[in-house]
Amino acid sequence: MSAQLTKKRKSIINKVDPEKAYTLPEAIKLVKEISTVKFDASVDINVKLGVDPRKANQMVRGSLTLPHGTGKEKSVLVLCTPDKEQEAKDAGAEHVGLDDYVKKIQDGWTDVDVVIAMPSVMAKVGRIGRILGPRGLMPNPKTGTVTMDVGKAVAQVKKGKVDFKVDKYGILHLSFGRLSFDEKKLLENASDFINTVIKLKPAVSKGTYILSMYISATMSPGIRIETKSLKE
Repeated sequence: MSAQLTKKRKSIINKVDPEKAYTLPEAIKLVKEISTVKFDASVDINVKLGVDPRKANQMVRGSLTLPHGTGKEKSVLVLCTPDKEQEAKDAGAEHVGLDDYVKKIQDGWTDVDVVIAMPSVMAKVGRIGRILGPRGLMPNPKTGTVTMDVGKAVAQVKKGKVDFKVDKYGILHLSFGRLSFDEKKLLENASDFINTVIKLKPAVSKGTYILSMYISATMSPGIRIETKSLKE
């Protein structure tokens, strides 16, 4: 059985030419062809940027609402005052409250995908920053997760809003759909993300901005994307 899997794996890898840079439509077609997993795998994009993320003026971060969502239902925690709780619940937030959730998180609970908070409660949220921060859950005004309009923020997350931030190696990572999506939906999601990243190019960034770009599905080899034609 293992020999058959090895043979199958080799035939899949051979479909991807490591020396070739594929157009985005070609790569999306190929990523759907080479997956062998039995579940609806996520499709990811990784972009290596020519920036130094240690410098504040070269930090690249942002958010966008993908046209077709991510294919994953995100659970949302809203930290707010009592007068805003019903608004958050009506918008679809699974968890709503403040002091009880601050304590729950202090005790080790982080079973959510997105945390949204009102500006007036950020002093309390700051107490759990060292827990939320490393998990990418800390609310931030720049990504719209610190806001008075909690209902709108929850609705955006439910519609497919995603946040991204360059890591310490200068790489952006985003899951932009599922293998069950048709090629057109994956292409539109990926294109919107790439265009958003290009618009966020720091003014001080010199030389090549997008150094490399790959897409892949869970447990599948990466496919290099041709970037020379991108208008930075």
